[in-house]
Amino acid sequence: MTKRNLALLVSLLAAVPWAAAGEPFLEPHLAFLSPLLGKTMKGSFTTSTPEKPIVDVQRWERVLNGHAVRLTHSINNGVYGGETIILWDPQKQAVVYYYFTTAGFMTTGAMAANGSQIVTHESVQGDSDGITEVRSTCDLQPEGALHVKAEYFKRGQWTFGHEATYRPTPEAAVVFK
Repeated sequence: MTKRNLALLVSLLAAVPWAAAGEPFLEPHLAFLSPLLGKTMKGSFTTSTPEKPIVDVQRWERVLNGHAVRLTHSINNGVYGGETIILWDPQKQAVVYYYFTTAGFMTTGAMAANGSQIVTHESVQGDSDGITEVRSTCDLQPEGALHVKAEYFKRGQWTFGHEATYRPTPEAAVVFK
């Protein structure tokens, strides 16, 4: 191997952080999401009833060579769903996300870790029910569950949005129609 080829190989390996470690690269600012990656989780909303079930399935994935995380979810086998892309924004110095829904609206927000809790706040554009903001807390529980509680800002006041505890359910699937 020539010196030039060796120098090229060394510089390429240095540019690929995961090559030496054996682990896929994940943007360090997204590390707090790593316990969720590769998991499919299922939860029923606390307002769910046998007559009107509200069951949500979500899938967490490392994407874009570890520079982002994708969360897809569907409620009641595709009646409603969405896709979220989460990434580090160096200009904002924050973990930001973009959520696109099957209902035709989208949100943009930011999230931060606080111990085992993830706190989010987002702006909603185009929701037909008049929701303009959503804030939530997500508690990562020791047994791998995720407890989510959200509030909606609607008509000038914060109201209960939804609450659910998601548990790893590998056989579940996110469904889009």
